[in-house]
Amino acid sequence: MFVIGVALFAVGSAACAAAPSVGMLVAARVVQAIGAALVTPTGLALLLTAFPAQRRAFAVGVWAALGAAAGALGPPLGGLLVVASWRWVFLVNLPVCVVVLVVAPRLLRESRDASGALPDLLGALALLGGVGALAYALVEAPTAGWTDGPVLAAFVVAAALFVVLAARSRRHPAAIVDPTMLRIPTLSLSSVAMLVFSAAFAAMVFGNVMFLTGLWRDSTVVAGLEMAPGPAMVVVVAMLGSRLVQRIGPGPTAVMGALSYATGITVWVLRMTAEPDFATTMLPGQLLTGLGIGLAMPALTGVVGAVLPPDRWGAGSSMVNTTRQIGMVLGTAVIVAIYDASGGPTTLTAFRHGWTFLLCCAGLTIVCGLAVARRAGRDHDAAAQRFTGPVAAAPGRA
Repeated sequence: MFVIGVALFAVGSAACAAAPSVGMLVAARVVQAIGAALVTPTGLALLLTAFPAQRRAFAVGVWAALGAAAGALGPPLGGLLVVASWRWVFLVNLPVCVVVLVVAPRLLRESRDASGALPDLLGALALLGGVGALAYALVEAPTAGWTDGPVLAAFVVAAALFVVLAARSRRHPAAIVDPTMLRIPTLSLSSVAMLVFSAAFAAMVFGNVMFLTGLWRDSTVVAGLEMAPGPAMVVVVAMLGSRLVQRIGPGPTAVMGALSYATGITVWVLRMTAEPDFATTMLPGQLLTGLGIGLAMPALTGVVGAVLPPDRWGAGSSMVNTTRQIGMVLGTAVIVAIYDASGGPTTLTAFRHGWTFLLCCAGLTIVCGLAVARRAGRDHDAAAQRFTGPVAAAPGRA
């Protein structure tokens, strides 16, 4: 599945680069997204299989931190690539995919779910439609009005599809949202924290692009370079965050990360103005938020390996990463709605309202992290009692 995902992502990237129209570009992006949806959870499951228990938290921490850094590096690197051509944003993926396709079958060990049940396709479609309808409603409501017909219809469709998802999840043997996993408090709390923290992360990246290119009127290249210190900090902190998870646990580490993130946002609220002053306003906030992301993301991701048996790592990783992606979609939608409701991203007031939203997300992450810390050491045995079946982890092709 991992190799198939990488191949699809490569094909989608090539099709994006060659797209002759916006419609073809969007269609190719769908192929890219399907490939990415296969790569991310299977990648984490393979990583958990490859490392012994004593090194697993460190490995997952590095994986999660690099993923967060990659997400934040997208805008600055993209800003540099589009100077040559927007097509290079997609072409740059191809050599990486080729290397992975050559190396992966030789190095990766297989990991299978012993149940053998096929995933719930209808449940997946309900989740996709529900999140899409909710995002549409959130984006359109500030402009069209909360009582506008299409907006209300989108909210109704989202609610109905989430009800369908809940019903399917209770009955299907391989549900998209596994109720058994949700009954493990550490995992469910970590998923909630991942949802809101990912929402804050995506909203921050989008908001910073709008702030630098809109309010400060920086060029695309300059804005990209100004956004680079945050991702760089995430990479530096990756090792620290992983070791902290091993020493003090995922809950306290996530709390420390959310506190650092909130401090960085507070710097922006108190110091950022419409007058460009990168070194004393934007930069300190970026370093603090980067520190927070480097601590929180590995801690929340690594919970899967701590509380689930090996044959459930793939399903658990999928759930955590689906939560992360949903958070990023909704976070972007909410920040767009906030900006529209505040007169558009052309005034400092709109951005301050957006930063307030980020602080609320950080606060909820702290609450969830504290709750995870209280559950430390209790949920592993409970999970072992809920899940049965042999561990399927032997050398083979991925």
